[in-house]
Order: sequence, then C-alpha cells, then structure tokens
Amino acid sequence: MFAAADFPWWIAGGYAIELAVGRELRPHGDLDVLVLRRDQARVRDLLTDWDLYVADPPGMGRLRPWRSGETLQPPLHDTWCRRTPEAPWSVQLMLDEAEGTHWVSRRTPRIRLPIERLGRRSGTGIPYLAPEVQLYYKAKATREKDETDFEAVLPLLGEPQRIWLANAIAVTVPDHPWRQRLTPPDAHK
Repeated sequence: MFAAADFPWWIAGGYAIELAVGRELRPHGDLDVLVLRRDQARVRDLLTDWDLYVADPPGMGRLRPWRSGETLQPPLHDTWCRRTPEAPWSVQLMLDEAEGTHWVSRRTPRIRLPIERLGRRSGTGIPYLAPEVQLYYKAKATREKDETDFEAVLPLLGEPQRIWLANAIAVTVPDHPWRQRLTPPDAHK
C-alpha cells in the first residue's frame, strides 16, 4: 500500500531489523511504519479508506479516532491502523520529526541524522529504518525481543553506526548495557 507513496517512509520495528539481517528472527503482531510528521496529511490521504486511531495520550493504552483533516501535534506520534473496524490492527504508524533535511528524534532534538541516512533499502527495494536508529528506539525499554534484534544486527553495524548508536543511547539511557558492546571502553569518557 505504501509503494505508491510520494513521500519517504520506512518499515520500522522488528521487520526493519529482519530486512537488515536478511532473515526472519521472530513472529510479529503487526507492521510498523515510520513517516515524517510533515507528511502526515499525505499518509492520511493514502490510508483514507482505513480505520485509523491515535494513541492519545501516548503510552497510556487509550486510542481515539484520527479524524479526517486532523493534524497530529507532538507529543502524539503513534497511530493504529486496520482496514475496517472489524479487522485486527495490522499497521502501527509512527510519526517522527524533521527539520529541513534532518531527521530529529521525537525523544530529544539532540539526536538527529540527515534524512538520507535514516533508512536503507532491501534487495527488493523495500525502504526500512536504519538498524542503528531502530535499536536506538528499542533501547528505551528493552524487552527480550529487542535483545534478539540487537544480537542479530550487531555484527552488521559498521564503526560509524556503532558510535552513533552508543552516543544516541548515552543521551537517553546512559547506563544501557548495549553501550559497552558497541564501542571500546575508552570511548565512553
């Protein structure tokens, strides 16, 4: 459904990690897709026939309809999508920030990357979130599945990606154990 989109988008979550490593790691309950907040009206138009609900307030387990024409402002960033009201939730749409040509983490504006480095493409052309960015988001409240994802993708991260991830985690979760595995001990000064 996103193949016809005229805006950037990326597969996120566990599927992004699987696209990076090139194999299935575990079962998934839905498909996560990341888009830039500035493109939300275009996403809304793309999903015009879908049943869309926004998590409001975020993290509280409450959903409300995302009304046609409504612009979601921070801190709203998480939308649950299903084809019909009777269908199961199938897509979790996440909005992230951008300033000009840079992606800006919704958690803190100190974490950023050029948008051109935010994602990769699979061998079949599917855009997915760069593994270091996805792991940054997973580091906030690490679960067993996040550890699985980290273990699978760690050998594929080059030094620049490892350093970026270690520095990004240091800003939001300074004592996270992944930092020790990403960079040499003398890099944590």
